[in-house]
Amino acid sequence: MPTVLLIDRDATSRRATAGLFKHEDWKVLEASGGDAGIELALRDHPEVILCDSLMPKENGFHVCRALREQLHPARIIMVSDQSYSEDRESALLAGADEYWVKPVTSNHVAEELERIRPADERKGAAKPACVADVSVATRVKCWGVRGSIPVPGPSTVRYGGNTSCVEVRADGEIIVLDAGSGIRGLGIALEAEFGSNPICLSLLLTHSHWDHIQGLPFFLPAYKEKNQIRVLGYEGAQAGLGQILANQMETPFFPVNMRDLPSNIAIEELKEMEFEIGRVRVCSKFLNHPGICAGYRLYTSGGSIAFLPDNEPYERLKMQDAQRDHAPPDEAKSFAADEHAKLIDFLKGASLLMLDTQYTDEEYESHIGWGHGSLTTTIDLALEAEIGKLLLFHHDPNHDDDTVDRMLERARKYVADRGSSLEVDGAREGAEIVLARG
Repeated sequence: MPTVLLIDRDATSRRATAGLFKHEDWKVLEASGGDAGIELALRDHPEVILCDSLMPKENGFHVCRALREQLHPARIIMVSDQSYSEDRESALLAGADEYWVKPVTSNHVAEELERIRPADERKGAAKPACVADVSVATRVKCWGVRGSIPVPGPSTVRYGGNTSCVEVRADGEIIVLDAGSGIRGLGIALEAEFGSNPICLSLLLTHSHWDHIQGLPFFLPAYKEKNQIRVLGYEGAQAGLGQILANQMETPFFPVNMRDLPSNIAIEELKEMEFEIGRVRVCSKFLNHPGICAGYRLYTSGGSIAFLPDNEPYERLKMQDAQRDHAPPDEAKSFAADEHAKLIDFLKGASLLMLDTQYTDEEYESHIGWGHGSLTTTIDLALEAEIGKLLLFHHDPNHDDDTVDRMLERARKYVADRGSSLEVDGAREGAEIVLARG
């Protein structure tokens, strides 16, 4: 029996909604205020929570945000007397999955029951198109592998010119890593694949630099009401994640505002460094890159995937800082070594590592402090962490296909000279990697 929690200031409205859920054999919990509702939610872990937007003592949007921060798997629905688009946007930004305008109807309840009920229990219903087949091995597909700015053209045909975007299909989930310009092609492909069926996906953003979010306004599924898109990332240095994503779509930069997108978009600012997306466990780590930037490791039934598109090693940077600031070099070395050890621990034994390799070793000499890695440091990190396969990622916009070829050849020779079996390749648009269950 599924459980629903109703947090509503209006006892009459609450009773009416409770009756609808009870008629469909739901267990119903009720709270008249936010504090009591949060307490019940943490105690009983309901599958669905309906939270009123207006309550006498608590702001419903604040309650929704508090619930989302502590109960990631639960479905949270904001319920309101008001139908303003601004309120709907605020609810989604606060972490709600949906926004219902009162009165709650039997159709609402039936849809929620269908949504949470396992596919094999649905009478005559096929498996929802937005849920991937969990029996299929983990698949990773690159849609954008370039750093800084898109550079399409004849010199980047083989590796691609779009900026950061990777699709992962694993354990019934569609997880997208970053929303650079490559996400445009992904969106077109998803709409062609799913047709009239809903698309449900989670988008993990490493950070809000333009080359990692610039494709989101051109992501076709965001313009279809049938789709549910969950956007997760860490708060920006000067503004919240939701505000950052909305800003790039404000006048005069873009003709469509984020609040006008018809899809169900829920933007969640992550607070923890470990969480779950369905059956996929996700661990994150802050990286050495200007601003707030995170790398992710996805643990799937087919193996683990580490995605670190922007990261600079600490060693040379800290020594340069020490020299500039006339600081003790031993302290700089010790700090760099500690951070390096933490990163190795985070990556240890990953099946696939996609790592920032923007510069050649020679180029890095004049780019220390720019926030990106170099060829040799990338390979050394992968060797020490005992990675299964390494993809050189975040190709410099000035690197044409021939340059990346030379870097890859040099990388493979470097690995061979060390007697390692590490598999190394350059990330390519359209390339797909399958991680089969062991």
